[in-house]
Amino acid sequence: MLMNDSAPIRLATRKSPLALWQANWVADRLRELGHACELVPLVSQGDNDLRPITAASGVGVFTKRIQQALIDGEADVAVHSLKDLPTAETAELHLAAVSQREVVEDRLVSVAGWTLDELPEAAIVGTSSRRRAAQLLHRRADLQVRPIRGNLQTRLDQVARGDFDATILAAAGLERLGLSGVTATTLGLDVMLPAPGQAALGIETRRDDPRATAAVAGLDHAATRAAVTAERTLLRELSGGCLAPIAALGTVQGSELKLVAIVLATDGSVRLQAEVTGGVAEAERLGRDAAEQLLAAGAEELIAQAR
Repeated sequence: MLMNDSAPIRLATRKSPLALWQANWVADRLRELGHACELVPLVSQGDNDLRPITAASGVGVFTKRIQQALIDGEADVAVHSLKDLPTAETAELHLAAVSQREVVEDRLVSVAGWTLDELPEAAIVGTSSRRRAAQLLHRRADLQVRPIRGNLQTRLDQVARGDFDATILAAAGLERLGLSGVTATTLGLDVMLPAPGQAALGIETRRDDPRATAAVAGLDHAATRAAVTAERTLLRELSGGCLAPIAALGTVQGSELKLVAIVLATDGSVRLQAEVTGGVAEAERLGRDAAEQLLAAGAEELIAQAR
């Protein structure tokens, strides 16, 4: 039953097909909980500027416009791909809910359905993610990794017409848009560890808005929040942002949380790994501990080189 004593909850989202799917998913869950909802589609800096993302692009190119809509009162809730949300907190906002994580793996998309080992010598692989590029080159130094931008369908089209031999896309994004039938092979986590927060949605509200905060609280998934808290704490401690070749995955089994994290040289020539385990209530400490291990092994220099 709808709550008739209040206006609809307004959800700010980017206009890309995947972002709209994510926002509609959140809206549907809120409606199931009895809240009226409406979407506020917006265009971010990252949607307008299709040049490769660099340090000059700034942090949060996909999220700042959405967050500003909350701060300015244009919307009540912001829906983000959590991997795009900067780890530095915005004073007026807080991460009110984290959705249950979906499949975390990345997929190698090609017309022929090649595995990574089957890719031809010196094949051209499109990705603008330094995390993905470095992990690819660590396994296959012969590959030519080139920037690719645009929404998910645009990147699929570029592979289909032969601009690239292959690209790498998040399995969760393909499945959310009903594209699980795309010719692709799944990259194992030993080959391609995900970005911190990958495959989870970050749902923000204003700190001074108890109504919206209470409404989205029911969407928070405790195990996923613990996992991504460890991952995002690691990223913050490393000052890595979205540009450094950093990957991390927290997994929860019962009351135990395991965090695996890596930092690589951009050319894949160096790969540092840390692995820590503890209780789910220790998520932040585990993130800090993994960061300390990586920094002790020389991660700071690799991250500086990436900048």
